[in-house]
Amino acid sequence: MFLTILCFQEFCRGEIPPNYTFMHEATKAPKISYYDYIVIGGGTTGIPIATSLSQNYSVLLLERGASPYGNPNVTKKANFGSYFSDNSPDSPSQRFVSVDGVTNARPRVLGGGTSINAGFYSHGDARFIKQAKLKDEWLINESYRWVEKVMVSKPVLTRWHSALESALVEADVTPENGFTYDHIIGTKVGGTIFDQNGTRHTAADLLQYANPKGLRLLLHATAHKILFKTKERSKPTAYGVVYEDASGKKHRAYLKGGQRDEIILSAGALGSPQLLMLSGVGPKDQLHTHNIKRVLHHPLIGQGMVDNPLNEFFVPSPIPVAQSLVDIVGITQSGNYIEAVEGFNLIGGTDSDYQGFSYEMGGFIFEKVNYPKSKGDLKLTNRNPADNPSVTFNYFKEPNDLRKCVLGLRTMLTAIESKSFAKFKYANMTIQDILDLNMKMPTTFPMNADTSSSLEQYCKDNVKTIWHYHGGCQMGKVVDADYKILGVDAVRVIDGSTLTSSPGTNPQASLLMLGRYMGVTILNKRLASDISK
Repeated sequence: MFLTILCFQEFCRGEIPPNYTFMHEATKAPKISYYDYIVIGGGTTGIPIATSLSQNYSVLLLERGASPYGNPNVTKKANFGSYFSDNSPDSPSQRFVSVDGVTNARPRVLGGGTSINAGFYSHGDARFIKQAKLKDEWLINESYRWVEKVMVSKPVLTRWHSALESALVEADVTPENGFTYDHIIGTKVGGTIFDQNGTRHTAADLLQYANPKGLRLLLHATAHKILFKTKERSKPTAYGVVYEDASGKKHRAYLKGGQRDEIILSAGALGSPQLLMLSGVGPKDQLHTHNIKRVLHHPLIGQGMVDNPLNEFFVPSPIPVAQSLVDIVGITQSGNYIEAVEGFNLIGGTDSDYQGFSYEMGGFIFEKVNYPKSKGDLKLTNRNPADNPSVTFNYFKEPNDLRKCVLGLRTMLTAIESKSFAKFKYANMTIQDILDLNMKMPTTFPMNADTSSSLEQYCKDNVKTIWHYHGGCQMGKVVDADYKILGVDAVRVIDGSTLTSSPGTNPQASLLMLGRYMGVTILNKRLASDISK
């Protein structure tokens, strides 16, 4: 079932917030309520799932953060990244630092990662489709189109980005593929969720597809635990959720009791494994340490945590640049995805951190290492679901990841030195000058190092996140091919925690599609079952 929507011009341009009659603060929710489906997490996958299921069934969607509408720090491109330095409890971004010492962020806002990311939209690779067990090619393509009609635009390249596009081709990141959503080797222009007015279109915009009579969306609703029945059952069976509103009051939402009623966990790669452990499903040592009653010993929950390492160069420009986020990507044969932003303070540095230069006169060129083999884990720090769990990613523990990083850096430096990019680089600035400038940036390990002895060392000292971390509830280990948790009934996990690798250059397109694909799949199977009765 695919709806045709009427999109009012002002709303589509992001000039006025939508009038979602089903969206409320959790403080207005009843103490007890009943639904066919409860979806935890109003983000990149949770919204398309809830929206799809609402067409025929009652759905409760719980979001721990606020609405993105009316918050210019979220909605306006010019304000990108301002929230990463906001450590208040109301920030749309929740900061965490991995055990590795790398600063990272998780979304805390309706729309999830689509509300705080750099906006680049590109379909996942064939490997993702296979790993995600998605077999209906028509539904895959239709799900992408369902998203793109509402959220995605074709960017207009700036002079700086156009020069970099040519520079990557000159550096042998070929062929030049022009504008496409497809994941293909070479250099291309992708889509963006920022429109021509610089307004961000998040997954929250997909709620215009929802059936308002079938959906109830609660904001500032923090899920505390999933409730399970264990007596006289072969497997623990989920039957409800306890959640807390902004005033600290607890509420309970129960499934109505239908045979196909389900709780769907879409709280992200940190939130989903964390909530399962808090609910008594996870490694027994974690449950024992935090005095959590064990529902099921599930040793692989929280395992397989992966974060694709990012390494970048800030390149000062002798001529003015514009402000633009990621619009192009170079996909190399060696397993690197090279992207860039210009005119933004990507590292959150002070004026002095730029050592006489300015982020407003330059850009960051960075790489993502694909399919890293280095893995870590996630552990609880306490029983408060609002607090971050402890996460280790073990960046570059596996030598192949470091080898890939070096190959990417070499390609980036070749592009920076190319004729195509010459006007945006100081003529007398050498490669070593660029390395030394970046080694003195405040986010480098060890802090304030003066120089890097090798590109291998640069990769280690300069490692950051591209925010594409995943794992913790991996397919085949924690969930089956239908995203149902192995060993329990009536719970699925559908989000980035199930991934064994990050899909393509940037995961948002794939996760949005996955949410719609699985929402339609669950809906159609239930409708067929209801008809057969």
